[in-house]
Amino acid sequence: MKKYIGLAFVALGMTLTSCDDYLDKLPDNRMELKTPEEITDLMVSAYADHHPAYILEMASDNADDCVNTGWTEYDRLQRQAWHWDDITEIGQSDSPQELWNNYYRAIAATNAAIEYIESLPVEKRVDFSKQLGEALMCRAYNMFMLSTVFCEAYDEASAGTNLGLPYPKKTETKVGETYERGTLKELYDNIAADIEMGLPLVKNTYDRPKFHFTIDAANAFAARFYLYYGKYDKAIACANKVLGENPKGKLRDWATFGALSANKQIAPEAYISAEEKANLLLIVNYSVWGVVHGNYSSGCKYAHGSNINTYETINAPGPWGESGSGDSGFNIVYFSNRSLSKFISRKVPYEFEYTDLQARIGYAHSEMSAFNTDMLLLERAEAYALQGNLEAAIRDVNTELSVFHKAAPQVTVAGVKAHYDTIQYYRPIDTSEDRIYYTPKKHLHPKMITLTEGSEQEAVLQTILQLRRVLTLHEGIRFQDIKRYGIVIYRRTMNSAYQITQVTDSMTVDDPRRAIQLPQDVISAGLQANPRK
Repeated sequence: MKKYIGLAFVALGMTLTSCDDYLDKLPDNRMELKTPEEITDLMVSAYADHHPAYILEMASDNADDCVNTGWTEYDRLQRQAWHWDDITEIGQSDSPQELWNNYYRAIAATNAAIEYIESLPVEKRVDFSKQLGEALMCRAYNMFMLSTVFCEAYDEASAGTNLGLPYPKKTETKVGETYERGTLKELYDNIAADIEMGLPLVKNTYDRPKFHFTIDAANAFAARFYLYYGKYDKAIACANKVLGENPKGKLRDWATFGALSANKQIAPEAYISAEEKANLLLIVNYSVWGVVHGNYSSGCKYAHGSNINTYETINAPGPWGESGSGDSGFNIVYFSNRSLSKFISRKVPYEFEYTDLQARIGYAHSEMSAFNTDMLLLERAEAYALQGNLEAAIRDVNTELSVFHKAAPQVTVAGVKAHYDTIQYYRPIDTSEDRIYYTPKKHLHPKMITLTEGSEQEAVLQTILQLRRVLTLHEGIRFQDIKRYGIVIYRRTMNSAYQITQVTDSMTVDDPRRAIQLPQDVISAGLQANPRK
């Protein structure tokens, strides 16, 4: 009995066919799994070609309602994500439906590979160890990405009751399989099990290593997962394996990058280049995010606008010093002009694939640096800070500042505390002209530790969160920090002079909208929806 894997996947399922001599002739384009190379070929489908950055950036505090008669939304998805509505858009490449289908389709490919390898005699499985390792890491990563969109942040106290997601470990063999969401603890425990089994098996032998889970990429993913999981020793250990004794030598050459042109796709393509040593795993995806956040007039109504840029992110003062006029001080490729509401760090590319050149139709593409050494360094810094090792955390912050900031400033634990002691906590609206309450310092309500406001530990975490917000702008990471640290964020409107005129909504610490609603067709099929007030 042979097993055949259909090349056209459906979410949560794959075509499996038992066969006789006639079917052994492979009358169509299905793949027969027999060799490690064929499993490797199948693994191309184990990496989802979608990414949630568009939704998560719109849902975060990196976007304002920029009121101007000439500025409009890009699509309904942008409006619904910004307003924290349940997103009803379907068919759009960045929609929850497409994210859900694509990640589970990728998981189906991993399950087919794992099932085949585990069906082999024990003595033959060793030949497939690299493929098994990659499949397990891909399954864990795809489930982790789904959790960052559709689940609450993990914390030990509530994980046993918060909703998880179905974690399929076998290919579907019949129509109408039913699934339960389970708990978030069960979901994270399953991810951890896959990582712990897969990580030691991963190898570096790929033709295009930046598009696979190499040893460094796998450890970077494990470090982020363990950070979110509250296993800080493991997060640090995995980060150490990547960063080594000289982390600075493995970071992006930000000075060279920052000198690139902000026009066209020069800087974005350099940022996601497979030749860039800092990039550990690249994900090519169908997405319009490169347009919506890019230097185009589309999608200007909801954007990373002037107030956020000036008072909270790129140009906001930090413990590393004041920003110069028109110059953030960071080695980023910065774009803004008076005709757009957007203030942009140029890093997410936009490419278009024409399926019909004459009709001018096709698909928008982007590419994301899913894991890189700069992100990883700040994740290690956070793990140190959450353990209470503040000096180690600040060393990592200083290493990042030495390349990411033009002046290469160095900070101290006492210095960052003094800085945050001098500024107010953020308030969404202020009638004074100096807008002293628009600050990057926001109340933190983490459930993973007991944090004292005004303490050195809080100041170090504020430093890491502020720096990471700038470093990862437009990449969907900020929303995870909002969820994990219980940061209250607001929806506000402004006039043409960028004055805040009204606060229309807030996402409070335990707001269930922090978990994006499941696609409606999944709910209609019987899977439990995320709660709503």
